This record gives sequence, C-alpha cells and structure tokens, in this order.
Amino acid sequence: MARSRQLAPGIGRFSRSQAAARRQLYKGPKKSEKAAAAEVPPFKEVKVGGEKNGGTRLVPTSKAPRFYPAEDVRLPKKSRKSPKPAKLRSTIVPGTVLILLAGRFRGKRVVFLKQLDSGLLLVTGPYKINGVPLRRVNQAYVIATSTKLDLEGFKVDPRINDTYFAKATTKGSISAEAEFFCEGKPKPKEPFPEAKSGDQKEVDKVVIAAVRKQENLVKYLKASFGLTKGQFPHQMVF
Repeated sequence: MARSRQLAPGIGRFSRSQAAARRQLYKGPKKSEKAAAAEVPPFKEVKVGGEKNGGTRLVPTSKAPRFYPAEDVRLPKKSRKSPKPAKLRSTIVPGTVLILLAGRFRGKRVVFLKQLDSGLLLVTGPYKINGVPLRRVNQAYVIATSTKLDLEGFKVDPRINDTYFAKATTKGSISAEAEFFCEGKPKPKEPFPEAKSGDQKEVDKVVIAAVRKQENLVKYLKASFGLTKGQFPHQMVF
C-alpha cells in the first residue's frame, strides 16, 4: 500500500480521495473475530528447588505494582438516608382549592384530591369547568386558598397513582427511509385512552356536584389568577 509522498511540504502527490481509494477504505474496516481469551487463574504453581522448601509454591500470576499513590483516593461517602416524600402542608386538605403557579396550567384554580406516594399532589380542574385534567403537581408551586369543597366520603380510586401517569414506552425506532418519506409531517397523535377518560368523568362527577353547592364557585374556578401593578401575593389573603 503506497503512501502519498509529499511533493512539497504539506502537499501530497495524491489528493485525499485518491489516497483513500488506494488504501481501499471504501471496503470498510476489517472485522476479525477474536478468540475469547482464556481465563487466567490468580495463582500458578511453581517448582522450587531445595529439600526444605516443599518442592512447589503458589505464585500470583499478575504482580502487584511496585509503587503506590502518595495520597489515598477519596471515595464518595455512602449515605444511609433514603428519600422520603414531602410532608403535606397543614393548609392543604382534600377539597382545598389551589392556585397553580407553574406549568402548562399556571394561573388556573384546581381542586386537591389526595397526596400520592411520591409526595406530589393529585388535582383536577374539574376538566369540564376549566379544562384542567387529573394531574400531578408539586406543592411548592401552588397557593392554598381558604376555599374548600365538601368531599367527605369520596375516595379516589387506588389505581390512580404515580404509575398511572407514566408514559408508555414505544419499542423500536423509525427507519431512516420511513422518516424520509414522511416529508416532515408531524407525528400522528395517539388517541386518548378510554379508561383514563372514564376515570376523569367519574372524579369530576363528584367534584362538580360539590362545586354547585356553593354560590359563584363555578365562576371562581373558571377565572384565572393574576397580579397587577402594586399587588403582592405575600400581602394577600387567599
């Protein structure tokens, strides 16, 4: 395999493509299956001369390093603490109307249902009133109001937990050819599961019945929360 000798400093006889063609790089890298390395035992038996030496001796196959680092390598400290869910605020009880401060539905008023095992709060709009579906939120991003609904006796289905909101993993990826013929079209939306739609209607049926018992509460849940100039949330009573 001839190399591209230099005609002048930095200038070769062959171009980059010509040199690659002469090296037959278009054939791809050579793949040779290497035989699996045999397992080496940690010790080997060596014959030793002398009547008082026992005749044989076990010697380690790999020698220990002659030099060691001057300073010990620091290892991360092992923590025995396990993460625990956040304690629920005393102002948040089932039926409390919350104001969302972050996320897609920020500014919306929702009804608190229960705290999940992860520490997140399960809330609903209800969806029929302000468009907020069953959702998990962090209590650090909500304002608890003094408005409360009477949800005594209502228990959320135990199926609605953290795994209920986990996204389904799709196996396999779209091939390059299929992606090319899509012509940049957006991916088709997957239909909303009928089971989750039924769960939403069952929960909202109870919540809406409790909302209609209080005057002007439907309008209150529909209205979005916002601040104008000169208004400070820490000086307000919700």
